[in-house]
Amino acid sequence: MEVNGKLIKKLNVESGTSKAGKEWEKQTCLVETNDEFNNLVAISAFGKDKIKQLNKLEVGMHVTISCNVYSREYNGKYYHNIDGYWFSNQSNNPDINDDIDESDEPF
Repeated sequence: MEVNGKLIKKLNVESGTSKAGKEWEKQTCLVETNDEFNNLVAISAFGKDKIKQLNKLEVGMHVTISCNVYSREYNGKYYHNIDGYWFSNQSNNPDINDDIDESDEPF
């Protein structure tokens, strides 16, 4: 899935340790789309590489973010996550992904 819109906010990096003892980091950004309703989307960048891509974007830029959307059930309620895996500047600025190894793409 792709989300296109204006980057309006980047939240602080969150970190922790999983039950398995692995360290993790994530950063969430807010993108305002041109949709009539529910036009604010929160997208997480999970891991150092994705956070690095996200931090090359600046608030106010028009962006395209490729992401995975999934749901999980916990105690009879469903929770949704939107995880970004490719962050692209669509403004009139040069491509921010120049130093990314494209052999790492999921396709």
